[in-house]
Amino acid sequence: MKKIKVLIVDDHLVVLRGLRYFLQTQSMIEIVDQALNGLEALDKVEKLQPDVVLMDLKMPEMDGVEATKRITSKFPHMKVIILTSFADRDSVLPAIKAGAIGYQLKDIEPKVLVETIIAAVNGNRMLHPQVTNQLIAHVATDPEVVKGIDILTIREQHVLEQITLGRSNKEIAAELHIAEKTVKTHITHILGKMEVQDRTQAALYAIRNHWFNT
Repeated sequence: MKKIKVLIVDDHLVVLRGLRYFLQTQSMIEIVDQALNGLEALDKVEKLQPDVVLMDLKMPEMDGVEATKRITSKFPHMKVIILTSFADRDSVLPAIKAGAIGYQLKDIEPKVLVETIIAAVNGNRMLHPQVTNQLIAHVATDPEVVKGIDILTIREQHVLEQITLGRSNKEIAAELHIAEKTVKTHITHILGKMEVQDRTQAALYAIRNHWFNT
């Protein structure tokens, strides 16, 4: 099995050493390098092409949000996971909007960090519960209104409802008795019609507008 190449970005050497020490014990993960700030991270992702970037938020030279935005813009295939001590709204929302696929706090169990890295490589989000709470609070108070659910076909509505329940493509396929490839096609159509970038944004819009009684 191909190893997951990971770049660690943090301005605290103690954190860097701790992360390297733990992650190097994981057979499926390869630490390609480390960076002390966002600017240095940009240079290293260009050269090393990691699969996943573990990104701190508060750093000198360039913070994690700006670095995440630049990395995901230039390398859409690259997955950025925020690993920080901050779970306030002003930290969470900009990071997610910048393109981070995961957001965890530094007090999580090590095994959860590994699960988050694996999920990211597979295109799935894993968020710390405090982060999820911030997102829910945001969609509950954000006045922005999207188009009505009738822009989607009945089948697309069923798929989106499953997404709001946090189910994977494989689980959706099993629930709706359709092929996983068909699920992916429906999701592509859903994102296009709703004019959103990913399934998480689609789910948040649906929840905010009470599209489903879940």
